[in-house]
Parts: sequence; C-alpha cells; structure tokens
Amino acid sequence: MLKNYLIVAWRNIIRRPFYSALNLAGIAMAILFLLLVTAFSASEWNVNRQLRHADRLYYLISEWKNTDEGIPITTLGPLARRLKEEYPNLVANYYRGDYTTSVVSHGDHHFREHIDVGDSTLLTMFGFRLLAGDANTAMKMPFSVVIKQEIAQKYFGRTNVVGERLQIQNFSGGLHEFVITGVLADLPENSVTDLNFENHHTLFIPANTAAYFPRPNREDWTTITFPSFVQLQKGVTAADLARPIKQLIQKYAPADVRQDLTVRPEALLDYHLQKDNRLVARTLYALCFISLFVLLMATVNFINITISSSAGRVKEIGIRKVMGGLRWEIILQFWVESVLLVLFAAILALFLYPVAQPGFASLVGKPIPDLSEGSGYALLLVAALVIILGAAAGLFPAMALSAIRAAESVKGKIQMVGGYARLRKALAGFQFGLAEIVIIAAIIVTRQIGYFFGGDLGYSKQYVVTAQVPRDWSAEGVRRMESVRDQFAALPEVKKVSLSYEIPDGMNQGRGPVYRADRDSTTAINVQVMITDEKYMDVYSVPMKAGSFLTAATALDLRKVVVNEAAIRALGWSTPGEALGRGVRFPGEDSVCTIVGITADFHFNSMKEKIPPILYAHVRQAPNYRYLSFRLAPGNTAAGIRAIEKKWAATLPGSSFEYRFMDETLQNLYKSELQLQRSVYVAAFISLIIVLMGVTAFVAMSIHKRTKEIGIRKVLGASAGAISGLFIRDFAWVLLISGLVACPIAWIVMRQWLDSYAYRVPLTAWAFVFSVLALGGVTVLLIVLQTLKATLQNPTDSLKME
Repeated sequence: MLKNYLIVAWRNIIRRPFYSALNLAGIAMAILFLLLVTAFSASEWNVNRQLRHADRLYYLISEWKNTDEGIPITTLGPLARRLKEEYPNLVANYYRGDYTTSVVSHGDHHFREHIDVGDSTLLTMFGFRLLAGDANTAMKMPFSVVIKQEIAQKYFGRTNVVGERLQIQNFSGGLHEFVITGVLADLPENSVTDLNFENHHTLFIPANTAAYFPRPNREDWTTITFPSFVQLQKGVTAADLARPIKQLIQKYAPADVRQDLTVRPEALLDYHLQKDNRLVARTLYALCFISLFVLLMATVNFINITISSSAGRVKEIGIRKVMGGLRWEIILQFWVESVLLVLFAAILALFLYPVAQPGFASLVGKPIPDLSEGSGYALLLVAALVIILGAAAGLFPAMALSAIRAAESVKGKIQMVGGYARLRKALAGFQFGLAEIVIIAAIIVTRQIGYFFGGDLGYSKQYVVTAQVPRDWSAEGVRRMESVRDQFAALPEVKKVSLSYEIPDGMNQGRGPVYRADRDSTTAINVQVMITDEKYMDVYSVPMKAGSFLTAATALDLRKVVVNEAAIRALGWSTPGEALGRGVRFPGEDSVCTIVGITADFHFNSMKEKIPPILYAHVRQAPNYRYLSFRLAPGNTAAGIRAIEKKWAATLPGSSFEYRFMDETLQNLYKSELQLQRSVYVAAFISLIIVLMGVTAFVAMSIHKRTKEIGIRKVLGASAGAISGLFIRDFAWVLLISGLVACPIAWIVMRQWLDSYAYRVPLTAWAFVFSVLALGGVTVLLIVLQTLKATLQNPTDSLKME
C-alpha cells in the first residue's frame, strides 16, 4: 500500500514540474539556511564547553559603581589565589592571565605575537592537550614557554620542538631566550586563550617570569588588571562564593575599592554568550528567529502553491471517492506527497551545505563546522524537519481537498478550491509581512553600521595606518622612538606620524580620578588616561576646542593638562572657554594642574558606549608606548606602505612591520554587528525569493483559471494594462494590510536593538515605507511579466479552453 502511495506521489510530483520545482527550491533554501544558522549557533554555544570541568569554571567579573573606575573582565590581582588558599573547601583551583604582545624571534623570523603571562595551572585546570611536553611541569620553569601548534609550524616548520628556543623581547628592548616546554594541540574556542580583549594568544609564559617584561604585580591589591578564573569544588555554586569574595575585598582591598567594587563569579559556560551586553546571545537569537521565519515562509509558500495548483486534481479526488476511497486514504496520499517533496528538498539542502558553508563562514566571520561534527544531531534535525514540515505543509491542503463532495469533484467543479482564495491571500499576506520585517531590519542594521563607519567619529580615519613597535619603556627608549618617528615623518609618502600607547580601537583601560581644584576630592571623576605625543591630534585630525595640545617643550610639566569636552562637562563646566585655565587636582596630590587645552570629543571606543572623559599625558611623562600611527599622503597608498616597510627594516631591525588600516581596526571593533548585518542580508534575500516564488505560483494559477475571462475581455477591447491591473488589485490590499501589521512589529524589534547603543541612527519612516514599496514594486513587476504572456495569447485560443 505504501509503495502505491509513493508511486502515485512521485507521478504527481513529476506531472507538475513547475509547481514542484517552486516548492522544492523554497523548502530547500529554508532548510539550508536553517542548517547553516544551527551549525553557527552550535559553534558559539559550544565555546568553553570543551574545557575540563567546564561546569565548575567561573570567570570573576568586576562590577564598579562608577563604570569608569575599571573594566568588567579584569579584577583584583590576588583575589583568585586568596580564594583558593583561604577557602579550599569552595575553590579547587585558580588561574590569572596577563595579556600582552612582544616581538618573538628565531633566526630570520621576527613577528609580534600575543602572549599570556599566567599561572602554572593553565594546562591542568582547563585541560588543554599538549602534542609534546608534560602538562604538569610545562608552565613551572622560569623563562620557559608553551606555544600553540601554529607557532611551532611558523617558526620551525614542525611541531616536535620541545627543547628548542625562541627569543622574546622585553619592554626595555632586551632579548632573552625562552625554552619551549610544550606544544599545544589545536585548542577549542574558549574565553581563556582566545577571546579576552579580542586577541588570540599563541604563547604562554609562566608568571614566575613576569618581571622580565615587567608586568604589574599580581599580588598587589591595588592592581585590577588581571582576568581571573576559579574552579569550584564539586557541589559548590556561585552563590556560595559571594560572601568569601566580599570578605576578602573588605579585608585586603584599599578603601576606595571596597566601596565601589563588587566581584561576582560568572559561569564560563555562559560568559561568551552574555559578554558585551549579551551581544553574542542577541545575535544568535536574531539569526535563529530569522531562520525560523524563513522556514515558516517556505511552509506557507508550500501550502499556498499546493492549494493553488490543486485544480487539476479535483476530478482525481472525486473518482477515488466514487471508487470507494476513504477520506483518510486521500489525506494520507497528499501527506506522502508532501513528505516526499520535503525529503527531496532536505537531500538537496544537504548536498548544497558544503557549497554554501564557506560563503556563510565569510559572512559571519568565523568557520562553520561540518555537519559531521554534530555527531548525528544534524541528521536527526533533518529527519525531524522532513516529518514535521511534510506533515504541516501537507495536512491542510489534504484536509481541504479531501473535503470536496464526490459529485462535484467528478464533474470537475473547482469552486470549493477557489473558495479558499481568502485563505491563500491571508497566507500570502503573512509571507509579505515576514519579508517586510526582515527587509526593514536589514535597512536599519545597515544604517547603524554605516553610521559606525561613515558617521562623524570625531577624527579622520582616511589614510591612517597603525603598527605596533618594539618597546623600551624608559626615558631613553622614548627618545629613541621619537627619533624613529621623525625619520618616518621625513618620508615624502608620509604626512604625519605619532607615537602613543593607545589608538582608537576600544582597548584603552587606563583610568584615574581627578577633581576640580575649587572642590573637594569627593567630587572626583574617573578619566581615561591617554598617553600620546604632541603629534597625535594632527595625525587623527582631532580639532582643539580651546587652548593648545601637548607640546614637546612642556612634555614634562606635570602641572599642565589637556582634557576632552566630556571631561569638562563631567567636572561641571559648561563650555571649553569656561574650563580653559582652570585648575584640577589628583587625589593625594597637593599641587594644582592647569587645563591648557580642550580637545573635541571623538569615538575612541565603540559607539556602544558614551564618549568618556579623557585626560592626555605626554609619552615623556609616562614612558609607555605601543603604536606608531601614520597618516599617509593621499595618492598611492601602496607606495606609502612600501616606503614605511623599507624604513622600518632599517630603523627597527629585528622586528616585523605588521600594519593595519583604521578601517580594519573598526571592522574588528564591530565584528558582531557586521556578522549580524551580513546574516540579515542573506535572510532578506532568501525571504524575498520565497515570497516571489509564492506570488509566481499564485498568479500562474489565477491566470490558468481565468484564461477564458482574459480572452473575453480582450475581445471586448480590454488593454494589456487593464488586464494586469485585475491581478495587481488582488495583491494591492494584501500588501497594504501586511505592511500595516509588519511595520509596528519591526519598529518595536529594531527600537529595542538600537537602544543597546549609546549612539544610534534615528528610526525614520522612510525605511518602513521603502520596504513596503520595494516589495510591492517587485511583486507588481512579476505580475505584469506573467500576465503579459497571457494577454499576448490569441483570444480564440483562450475561448476554446475548458
């Protein structure tokens, strides 16, 4: 019996190739998009889950009353160790990282690498597997280093390199050999080695060598710059740590820290999804909802096309009923056809997955796992989709068509099928509404990201290139680097060069308190401290609002400071002119500093955050630097890069010139937003294709049913435009009503999304109007193209049709 159902189903599918192809393409695209989104979501969800004891690992997150005092992802240096030592019944282990970069050398290979200077518990606590070396001892010997597999290949061309040596430069320009004691296997994506500060660390040095660089003292309770992790004992919860953490802070931390800081443990299983105001989680939710909407649209399309194409099967249903066929058998026949068609679509989607996988990976900015990595879950998902979609898409048409009375269906009457026109229009309207929501989302996301890149950042990013330099954090080191800077500035291909610790990449963590000299220290505000030279504002074209910027002549005069507009507003002055020449103090200092310059505000961090108060310190005052920023002469950018690279090799031997344009820096800053934008583009495209497929089938069937009417109208003198207008009117109200429903929903969704940004584009009406008009315009064009063929047909042929 089932064999007969399958044979009949196959014959009906191939008998109507046009409608079958539309259904097949729509369902296949929807399943393919869902599989890609599911694979991407699974990879994001799996971050940190492959670590050893993952369910007991916690990240110590700092919450400051004043968010300018510190950052969430670092905390007090000794806290994690003291938790382990004083509460061993609660904490089984701890790890504190310290992330930096330096030049690594072997022979003629010189590259700047990301380094993690951390506790010796790194390998054993998180379960990172070594290809070579002993995990129990690899992080214990001074001047040893554990490297990733990619570093071994990069410097040695092989992975069995335990015992080999690498030279690593410190911040005074010195070199020291480090013995390789371990080679890490490819690590699963995690928040310990990969994601903090958006860097991917490839070398790991034990904390007993930290003084070589030097690094902040991790045992000092005034140091708040260490990402810290703890492993809880079995049965212990995060709530159990709340009181011990508070007691340690109250016992050891300075008074100002005790008042303002709360540290909470966050499960490492949740951290990746919840960080940056739940940005990753919100992106995944958006993608999953969009993929489900696309799948729902394809299902609705399937129902619409099945009902619209059912006219030719009415007589078949009647004959089967007259011959004794039961209604449930007819329903089963239609259900088998639906499941078979969805099965073909699923198989097509599986074949297309490897083809679409690289493209989707480039869209979301990270690798998409193969379906085989799901350990059979992908096949279970596909099987469930085949059954659920087949049943959902085929059940209603089967119920509707099997309900037609035998006497009418044998005569070939199709009025009952035509009676479902309102339902079909409602389903089409539902599709239009979903498509309009996705198109509106694509427009608004594009505008917001365009605002990030093309809006007024407060500085000029055109022709600006940045590169990290070797570090010698001493007065002599600054003088040497200033000399190097001036040699670069003398190149005809370079307009200006600046030496600084920070660039506008959202990575400034230096903060300090300052207050007005005519008020007391309780009114102090926290300012970001930017260490620059006197050329910085010229390179980035940041205008001065009052006074002058730092100069080489006054670089060491600590009584003169420059701040930005946000700082003077936070200090209580209303205009730059009012603040110029006024005094400020630093807590604990008796001397008064005079404000000699106020710069315009500019977006140093992401636009997710408000522009903070900034105080500028000259690099000679605080001899810490990391970057040279070059403003190239307009014209041949490639020639400018070549000139800098040549001069770099001559003036900074033993280091590599690894540069980045500011546009690339911004792309890294808004990586998650760009992922969402590209994914929404794909969803909008697929939604539009599915909607147009449905319109094509709907109009094709309407033309088929009204062929004789079209012939009569032509005989009576109707024009092609008038006949097209008949079909356009069928969709005009559907489009209008769907737009009236979709626009408020889209407004609510996008308003909530935009509210997560401190700086955002306004929600204007044009995005909503454009989406409705654009979708309507494409629909009208499609209708005109289809009806044009019918109107060009000879009326005598149309009048002969039964």
